[in-house]
Amino acid sequence: MVIRRVGVLSAAKLYAAISFAMGLIIGVFVALGSMLGMSLADPDTPALVGMMFGVGAVIFLPLFYGAMGFVFGAIGAALYNVFAGMVGGLEVETQ
Repeated sequence: MVIRRVGVLSAAKLYAAISFAMGLIIGVFVALGSMLGMSLADPDTPALVGMMFGVGAVIFLPLFYGAMGFVFGAIGAALYNVFAGMVGGLEVETQ
């Protein structure tokens, strides 16, 4: 079986979902690092600063990663379609 064409929108949605999940995981680690950093920081620094970075990372990073995943997933699928037309598709062996 040879994959000759990939649906651009379906590939973009799938890649966006995967990237969103990765952004959420990375955002949690950034939030934890932010909280740890604020606990070690100068006592005069307000705790709200660390909390804002943590919450911002958990909200912003998944959205950013998801959006970039959608864009680059669509570009990658479109490029696959172009090059698969020139050199042949991806060969997949199933059982």
